[in-house]
Amino acid sequence: MKDKILIVDDEQTVRETMREALDNGTYEIFLAEGAEDALSIVEKEDLACVFLDLKLFGTNGIELCRTIRQMRPLSILYAMTGWSGLFEIEECREAGFDDYFPKPLTLDVIFKAVDEAIDKRKRWKSVRSAF
Repeated sequence: MKDKILIVDDEQTVRETMREALDNGTYEIFLAEGAEDALSIVEKEDLACVFLDLKLFGTNGIELCRTIRQMRPLSILYAMTGWSGLFEIEECREAGFDDYFPKPLTLDVIFKAVDEAIDKRKRWKSVRSAF
């Protein structure tokens, strides 16, 4: 079974660039333009990680993170923003983000973040299944 990744960004070029970078047959990749699309996917899919833009049209990425964290506590959530001055890192951690990346993200950062998320989830799931 492929690990599942969700990319939530209101910029189509960001979504498509990240999908192209990660689309090597190893992952199942989902794209969402906003909160409604993202939540629809989160309801149905057990996601390894979510890359979530903090500044989405019509919603706040911080609030969306809180909702996703409640729905999928084992998913790894990554904040991304081109507006780093608007969002405090402490606020992102409190909301449930596992890490925070300023845009633009390099391919190295994306690949490393995905690898770390998948490794962390495997550890958590193995511990959880042991009890």
